[in-house]
Amino acid sequence: MEKLIVISAPSGAGKTSIVHFLLEQIETLSFSVSACSRARRENETDGIDYHFLGMEEFQKKIKKGDFLEWEEVYKNQYYGTLKSEVERIWMEGKTVIFDLDVIGGINIKNQYPSKCLSIFIMPPSLTVLEERLQKRGSESTDSLRKRIAKAEREIAKSKEFDKVILNDNFSIACMHTMKEIQKFIG
Repeated sequence: MEKLIVISAPSGAGKTSIVHFLLEQIETLSFSVSACSRARRENETDGIDYHFLGMEEFQKKIKKGDFLEWEEVYKNQYYGTLKSEVERIWMEGKTVIFDLDVIGGINIKNQYPSKCLSIFIMPPSLTVLEERLQKRGSESTDSLRKRIAKAEREIAKSKEFDKVILNDNFSIACMHTMKEIQKFIG
């Protein structure tokens, strides 16, 4: 059966690192590369980290109905899941794994309630989350403030996910997440 795994968390909670671990450990998983309208960061690769579309192209694809889900996460910064990504992975006979923001994760779960396992990665605290984001060195003071405020709203939505996994110890969080996924995909 075609299945989906959604990994969501506030920015800085460790979801991307956990997804990378899972992809190395479970060969039947395949990563759904999200699309975004923002500029590529120095350490990112188009088609690997995101499909960097730019604002105009992103909005054209919205109008054409090319997205399974999309959202304006920050002002003029759109993120979404292309239907073609999910279809490509299912054609390969694999299980789709997503690294999505919280609203995107909830949207996918709502569209595929029986085919989807949704996992929320919970940061130990907002203070720890803020420290992790500061260590990245990619956030302005204003951007950091917005991300923390958004994280508070996202944590309030964690109960809408099938599983909540605390990431206060990375190795334990990875193993716990892997066990839940293996149970789900069989």
